[in-house]
Amino acid sequence: MNDDKRFAVLIDAENVSDKYVKYIFDELSTDGTVTYKRIYGDWTKPELAAWKNILLGNSITPIQQYGYTSGKNSTDSAIIIDAMDILYAGKVEGFCIVSSDSDFTRLASRLRESGMYVIGMGEKKTPNPFVVACNQFKYLDILAKSDCLNQAAPSVTAEACAAEPPSIEMPVTPKDEVVKAIVSIAHDTSDEDGWSALSRVGDILTKRFPEFDVRNYGFSKLTLFIKSLNKFDTKRVQRNKSNMMYIKKKSAAKKVKAGAGE
Repeated sequence: MNDDKRFAVLIDAENVSDKYVKYIFDELSTDGTVTYKRIYGDWTKPELAAWKNILLGNSITPIQQYGYTSGKNSTDSAIIIDAMDILYAGKVEGFCIVSSDSDFTRLASRLRESGMYVIGMGEKKTPNPFVVACNQFKYLDILAKSDCLNQAAPSVTAEACAAEPPSIEMPVTPKDEVVKAIVSIAHDTSDEDGWSALSRVGDILTKRFPEFDVRNYGFSKLTLFIKSLNKFDTKRVQRNKSNMMYIKKKSAAKKVKAGAGE
């Protein structure tokens, strides 16, 4: 992705916990620049009081939306209207919709139809239609847990680390299916010698499976995930002052030898 891509972040406060704010903006910092930070909810509700200091500390603009009907999330329409206003203003190239609510499925699809890059973020309870409507979908549960496992992250809150770990029922693509896709993509993108750029493989994999994230499978890097499969040779090539990782499917003889050495 282009590092200069501008994003509008729209957060459904009534559907997402305040403990995830750090992970939301840390993730987006690798994708581009956040130019809009808006969060929606009925701020007269006591349960949203915990957001106050977080909003000030992260320069997030709160948008008041009163709950006119009991039991209904009134923020949905406000987020949708603002998203379309921002779209037509033409000042962003992408949106991040933070919610576990399937009501934003059509919004994500509509934004993509207009050429926007859409990232969704929500908990593992997020319905699949919203997940697949996005270019990418990141599970906040996974982001929090991965940060807890990273010893170099002392800023992790005790509350986040105490959160329930991801269950095997999380709606992610089965690993076997992902592996088959990697093999196919690597074959289709390989050069005459059989080598494929791992970054290219990763880009296509995300387009095929919007929720794909190696952290969903217990790995911190795509390279580590690939090496764990014992299906590919890897090499690094210096290009334009940066190291490029390449992969090539192992021959049957090499895989047998590698298996014998384990």
